Amino acid sequence: MKNTLTEKKREHFKRLLTDRLEALIKGSGEAVINAADMIEKSPDIADQASFESDQDFIFRIKEREGKLINKIKEALKKIEDGTYGRCEVCGRGISEERLNARPVTTLCITCKKKQEAKEKARGI
Repeated sequence: MKNTLTEKKREHFKRLLTDRLEALIKGSGEAVINAADMIEKSPDIADQASFESDQDFIFRIKEREGKLINKIKEALKKIEDGTYGRCEVCGRGISEERLNARPVTTLCITCKKKQEAKEKARGI
């Protein structure tokens, strides 16, 4: 089922997603460079241990960002094939309000609430 978003709206979301993707990719590279610099600059064992703990936290964030990068790429593909803005479960359109809040979303609010209720019931 094709998307009902206008060409102007698709371009808006494409620009939004592309800008976010570029920012994430740029930030990922900077984090790795900064981490390497910090390890070399601190000869104190306690400082290195503290830094390694901080780095573990940063790398977990970067892992999440990597997942977001993949979601952004998928959303951009959907814009190109005309399926962006359609719920993957029910096939109905996802509201523009929801897409603006979370442009990588693949579920309408109704299906997302059902998914969350199932996860809560299972204890996820």
